[in-house]
Amino acid sequence: MKAAVLKSFGSPLVLENAPEPVLGTGEVIVDVVATRVLSYMNEVFSGERNYALDLPIIPGPGGIGRVRAIGPDATKLNVGDWVFCDPTVRSRDDAVAPDIALQGLTAAGAGGMRLQQHFRHGSFAKQMRVPTENVKRLGAITSEDATQWCALGTLLVPYGGFLAANLQPGETVLVSGATGNFGSAAVSVALAMGAACVVAPGRNETILADLVRRFGERVKPVKLTGNENDDREAMKRAAPGPIDCVFDIMPPSVSTNVVRAAIMTVRAYGRVVLMGGVGMAGGAGLDLPYPWIMRNCITIHGVWMYPPDAAARLIALVRAGLLRLGEYETTAFDLDHVNEAVAHAAANGGPFKLTVIRP
Repeated sequence: MKAAVLKSFGSPLVLENAPEPVLGTGEVIVDVVATRVLSYMNEVFSGERNYALDLPIIPGPGGIGRVRAIGPDATKLNVGDWVFCDPTVRSRDDAVAPDIALQGLTAAGAGGMRLQQHFRHGSFAKQMRVPTENVKRLGAITSEDATQWCALGTLLVPYGGFLAANLQPGETVLVSGATGNFGSAAVSVALAMGAACVVAPGRNETILADLVRRFGERVKPVKLTGNENDDREAMKRAAPGPIDCVFDIMPPSVSTNVVRAAIMTVRAYGRVVLMGGVGMAGGAGLDLPYPWIMRNCITIHGVWMYPPDAAARLIALVRAGLLRLGEYETTAFDLDHVNEAVAHAAANGGPFKLTVIRP
């Protein structure tokens, strides 16, 4: 099969005629129809992000496709089904604290690297082998629809954070990083889950205005100044009442002052979700006051990705019309132009923009 292979960090992807994946028990082979290109994939391939990848590897986290073959332990899937391939692969021998690898992207720890040795190759190829439990049925779609459905991979990240925080309909949410790719997705997901209001702080007034245009008055934009205390008070004033949940998805480049200003808007007994990159590129860590956390009974959730049932539940939100994939502006490339797709994704990584490869 045709596949794009990363052979060394800092080198372009190489198109090759790779061996087709071989089916095993507990696995499904999927014909890849469309797969998203992360806006920072160029940083992964250059080695700048220092992701754990055992090279050579066919990259690509997740994707949309049709079932080609199933193992003997699959009882609901059928050949030809349209499916989402969830890239979050978990070890099966520890349900409490499984090791995790993101298929075609990275792995966490020694156990995750062992997972990657088997479920290593991702979706930048004609076919991919996926754990059976990671194949989520979409129902009837068309080949053209597959491009739009790639947005699931982005939307699932904030959805996992809000599930961890047990977000309830009618609550007020603050999204720290609302003007970014994952942050804007968090705004749409929170509203789809029934949030009464989403406070959206940021520096880019054009993007903030666009969020209001897309989602209406339930979005409360706040223009940040960089002054921690002033920004914190401005975010509190924007909310119609106490802020129940703060969701942070800021990238590594952002100052900890900006993140702390947002986090400390949460009400007493409120919840904070940390899914961003503070400290990952070095520098100061996030300094939160111990007395404030303790006396206000603040719950802080560190969340990486999402639980195993999240994809099926998110698909249901889309099918119910509560979450609109049509918000995303998509640009598609074929596999022959995979390196151009990576460059395009890096240059067009803003809110509700999606770069897709259609193998």
